[in-house]
Amino acid sequence: MLRTVTAIRRTIRAALAATKPLRYTALSGEIAALVASGRLIQCSEYLRRLGLGETTIRSLRSWFGRYAARAWRTANDREPTRVWAIVDGEYRHVAVYAPTSSVFPAATACYKRMRTFNIRFELAA
Repeated sequence: MLRTVTAIRRTIRAALAATKPLRYTALSGEIAALVASGRLIQCSEYLRRLGLGETTIRSLRSWFGRYAARAWRTANDREPTRVWAIVDGEYRHVAVYAPTSSVFPAATACYKRMRTFNIRFELAA
């Protein structure tokens, strides 16, 4: 019993000494590794890849993410994968998708503010 209590105390002490980024990475687990490798991306990264400026991305990303999540739920009947990420200096639980996911064109088509950018999607031959 004493060994168990000692092990628990050590674990708690180690957890308290861990840095905030380490704790959030541990919470996200394998998903954080997939995001770091680029196999999953946030909506803001998708908007960045379209060539939009940072101020435009900042103003669009929240609503664009909602449209993307709605498209994901419609297509898959479940919630999108989420990861803890730093957004504007704060850790937030954000949805992530594969870069080739169909949710991005669907969200772009549904979100009226995106129409001003004249973004078109075509199938590669």
